[in-house]
Amino acid sequence: MSTHANKVVLAYSGGLDTSVAIGWIGEQTGKEVIAVAVDVGQGGEDLEVIRRRALDCGAVDAYVVDAREEFAADYCMPALKANGLYQGTYPLVSAISRPLIAKHLVKAARDFGADTVAHGCTGKGNDQVRFEVSITSMAPDMHCISPVRDLALTRDLAIDYAEKHRLPIETTKHNPFSIDQNLWGRAIETGYLEDLWNAPTKDVYSYTEDPTYPPLPDELIISFESGVPVAIDGRAVTPLEAVQEMNRRAGAQGVGRIDIIEDRLIGIKSREVYEAPGALALIEAHRALEAVTLERLQHRYKRQVEMTWSDLVYEAQWYSPLKRSLDAFIEDTQRHVTGEIRMVVHGGRATVNGRRSEVGLYDFNLATYDSGDTFDQSWSRGFIEIYGMPSRLAAAREIRTGGATGF
Repeated sequence: MSTHANKVVLAYSGGLDTSVAIGWIGEQTGKEVIAVAVDVGQGGEDLEVIRRRALDCGAVDAYVVDAREEFAADYCMPALKANGLYQGTYPLVSAISRPLIAKHLVKAARDFGADTVAHGCTGKGNDQVRFEVSITSMAPDMHCISPVRDLALTRDLAIDYAEKHRLPIETTKHNPFSIDQNLWGRAIETGYLEDLWNAPTKDVYSYTEDPTYPPLPDELIISFESGVPVAIDGRAVTPLEAVQEMNRRAGAQGVGRIDIIEDRLIGIKSREVYEAPGALALIEAHRALEAVTLERLQHRYKRQVEMTWSDLVYEAQWYSPLKRSLDAFIEDTQRHVTGEIRMVVHGGRATVNGRRSEVGLYDFNLATYDSGDTFDQSWSRGFIEIYGMPSRLAAAREIRTGGATGF
């Protein structure tokens, strides 16, 4: 009978590399392989087809899970509340999916009695770190391997292995890109994009239409409750439905294309192209509502927390104590982020043009310069005197001691 010591749980995508990895791991380690496929909204084939393929490729068992609702509610929504953007630009498309996939890998390993988890990442990228740190953060006793990194499984070997063993998977040496996609967006790298001077061509994109020739502007109203979108144009939506609809509508207008040089966790720079229409449009709307509802100092400090939160998530710290503490702060800031944002998506841009909230801190009577102004302008003279006192005293000292006053 099999024991936990000779079983490996493999993160299975249904593609060439992980299909070959099933038999490769068995040959290289002598362990049986259980394939685990997790749907985080990447589209493509039916989960049952993927499960069947894993078994046909030699897995002793295969486990599939539709995690789209969980991903939207428990991973995309926290990223939205945090306005999560690495380097101020990248909405953490892959970074937020890995902790969820790792969670299901650990669960499967426990259920099937395995002591090792395998993934298809290379030794040059961020995802190897995200998977393994997430796995060991939940299961410190678990071992992790990568067939590509640890067992010398190159792409040429994978193609030859698949052809030799007649595995039910398409093999090709000509796909120029490495692509990862899910509900929150799509990441594209390698191929001719590695030459920084080369512009992305139209075949790079799938989630977004060319913004050069957009359809007519699309105006919509997004309703939020405590930082979470709950309705679009008055129709109630779940987190999953909100992201799906914004992907469709913003993507049709070419919103969400990103082309950046990214500082990877392992220390190298990488050219990355992303499509994240729903994520970027929702973050823009969420930020606009926070500007109405957050107190000034709270709003200012949250921007600092957002940068740290994004760096932590990018750098494989989803389950870290600091990330957990920042989550508590961010969640507290969202108590009054409730209201509606009107937005126009058109020609690659998502532009907020209306805001309203019953719990907002904007007071028309204080803000207006017209009749009905309730702000007592005489207050400002004393405020300025007190506010400027430290600088005035310092300037007087400089004059007194012959120092510079800045002019």
